[in-house]
Amino acid sequence: MATGRVPTTANSPLTAKGDLFGYSTTQARVAVGSDGDTLVADSAASTGLRWSSGTNLDNPIINSSMQIWQRGTTSADSAGSPYTADRWQLSRSSTSGATVTRQATGDTTNLPSIQYCARVQRNSGNTSTNLFYFTQTIETANSIPFAGKSLTVSFYARAGANYSAASSILKVELITGTGSDQNVVTGLTSQTVIGTRNATLTTTWQRFSFTATMGATATQLAFATTTAPVGTAGAADYFEITGVQIDVGSVALPFRTSTGTLQGELAACQRYLPAISGLNNSFQGMATSTTQVYAPVIFAVTPRVAPTGITVSSAGHFILINGSATAGTGVSTVAFDSAGTTSATIGATITAGNPTIAANQPAFIRSNNASSLILFTGCEL
Repeated sequence: MATGRVPTTANSPLTAKGDLFGYSTTQARVAVGSDGDTLVADSAASTGLRWSSGTNLDNPIINSSMQIWQRGTTSADSAGSPYTADRWQLSRSSTSGATVTRQATGDTTNLPSIQYCARVQRNSGNTSTNLFYFTQTIETANSIPFAGKSLTVSFYARAGANYSAASSILKVELITGTGSDQNVVTGLTSQTVIGTRNATLTTTWQRFSFTATMGATATQLAFATTTAPVGTAGAADYFEITGVQIDVGSVALPFRTSTGTLQGELAACQRYLPAISGLNNSFQGMATSTTQVYAPVIFAVTPRVAPTGITVSSAGHFILINGSATAGTGVSTVAFDSAGTTSATIGATITAGNPTIAANQPAFIRSNNASSLILFTGCEL
């Protein structure tokens, strides 16, 4: 047979409908996959190709490239294991002294086109060597499609110049549970570590991966990093992480976010944290007295559960305007009143006579500062 020619039927390695020609040391058969499988490159396979099932599943890690920071781009650890970048939690064992900030990756050579990362830092001068954790817990509805499957976890990470963990190790785990919409920080029912990687970090971005199998009866997944600092923190005692991904199969596929678009990632995040931000957002309501107005806020995205409270950037970022368009005045308080899964009601208080309003009179609560922000809380896991 001449080089480059298709083999004749007599010497063809193909034996079944759907088989493909491949090559190892000679031309070889790539056996047909199952219905719905995707052909992927795999250097470990003899022909460099293999069929992979379920690769159409979305990456279940939301905000995996650290694009969305509705709470602000700097967060310090505190009681209650605060959320930082949307869907990401920081917690530390019985102490404080760690901070998460958004940073530009600034590297298109060692990672794909990912603009941002999370910098998880032990504060300079901190002497506590208690562990700290950076985690994302995936809700049950997004975890169950992966039950019973072999998974590959991948992520990009690098260390600061003073990263103090012994041997520059960042411990990363994939964890499962059998409860419903629980949080890995407070504990999952039947919590089990199904895969782990001790990633040795350098100051250059690297991609790390490991494999795990999710049990058939597991109902939740969680991704967790653990840092074990030593000594006194220097100015750059941190690690940075981005591009976190979970794939079905034994190969880390090219990086993709959960939804594929910035707008989609924001909407996915607002399922857990409805937010109103920016200048000139107006909420038409009704005065109940000369100092109090209540107004509904319609959510752009249906939250996971009804919010139970709000966090406001500053009451001074809002004004009240009465129904006859009298000039507005500063608001002294903005407070949560009630909420469902389509809307919430907020209340604004002003000093009497600024402007003059009366009970049962229409009025608007309006944001008048570009930094104004209302976060509706209580929707996270």
